[in-house]
Amino acid sequence: MKKIGISIIALTLLVGVSCKQKENKKDDATEKETMTEVKKDAPKEAKKVKVSMEAKSDSNVSGNVVFKEESGTVTMTAVFDGLEPGEHAIHLHEKGDCNSPDGKSAGGHWNPTHEKHGKWGSPDGYHKGDIGNFTADDNGNGTITFKTDEWCIGCGDEKKDILGKGVIVHQGADDFTSQPSGDAGSRVSCGGVIE
Repeated sequence: MKKIGISIIALTLLVGVSCKQKENKKDDATEKETMTEVKKDAPKEAKKVKVSMEAKSDSNVSGNVVFKEESGTVTMTAVFDGLEPGEHAIHLHEKGDCNSPDGKSAGGHWNPTHEKHGKWGSPDGYHKGDIGNFTADDNGNGTITFKTDEWCIGCGDEKKDILGKGVIVHQGADDFTSQPSGDAGSRVSCGGVIE
């Protein structure tokens, strides 16, 4: 009888230890799964390109433009100096080539969807490069911030990817109606969107 009693106690202890080990293994597996999920959901690092702007057409306009992509939205932040006070157009052009003294080596407006020129978001059409106008103060300084989910940085989609394009600042304002470029005057600053 004693042997049976000891056997039952031993069996009970063995089952208890075995269950405890299984619980610990489950806890370890759950912890590993949670860590894997956290790694998968970690935010992607933002893509960023900084563009140095060169003076063109005998102007003194310089500045910097930063493009930053986060969560499917590209934000463009541009700061300029040396401008004439008043409104100036800024566009993305077909090529990031700023070699010519007049900036025309950057080509025409970037228009991968073959729309007519217009104000950004117009139901009548607009180029993907039709950013718009900004104002320079009495000291010739101007800034503009622009956001869109219609651009990307290095995604390879020819209708969205801004890499290889040119940033152009014009002498005057875009009228949003004249075709094909808004009658904004000469190109006074140029920079290539190059990584």
